Amino acid sequence: MQPFLDKAVPEAWRAAAALSTAVRDAAVERGLLIRESELIKLRASQINGCAFCLDLHAREARQAGIPQQMLDLLPAWREAELFGERERAALATAEASTVLPLSEESRADLSGARTVLGDDAFAAAEWVAVTINAFNRISILSGHPVRPRDAEGRLVR
Repeated sequence: MQPFLDKAVPEAWRAAAALSTAVRDAAVERGLLIRESELIKLRASQINGCAFCLDLHAREARQAGIPQQMLDLLPAWREAELFGERERAALATAEASTVLPLSEESRADLSGARTVLGDDAFAAAEWVAVTINAFNRISILSGHPVRPRDAEGRLVR
């Protein structure tokens, strides 16, 4: 069993946590909605297959007011008409920032997202994507477990 990276090098974990806080605060200041940030985190975590981050951010997305139907349809967001223009821009940013290298299609998605979100919120969206991608890798490499929860999100013992 591999060591949890957060426990093995706690000073690096604290720096990563500080980055996450700084990105969250900067995103809000630049007009990126919490809902949009959570959609970015969820979509990137789906692409990366990070169970721990999916569990965490699905709960946080529901707390931010994202309806369960939207969460259920997230993998098919391009086909679902439930997502608004800004949400679609955030999701396009998540996908383009997660699947590298950039393709012509992902460059076009980023350009379109920038037009919709504006420079400040778009840059914030990219930072949210960069940060969740780092946390996905930390959790996957550490093998962070997903613990069972009840319907209210409380840990089941």
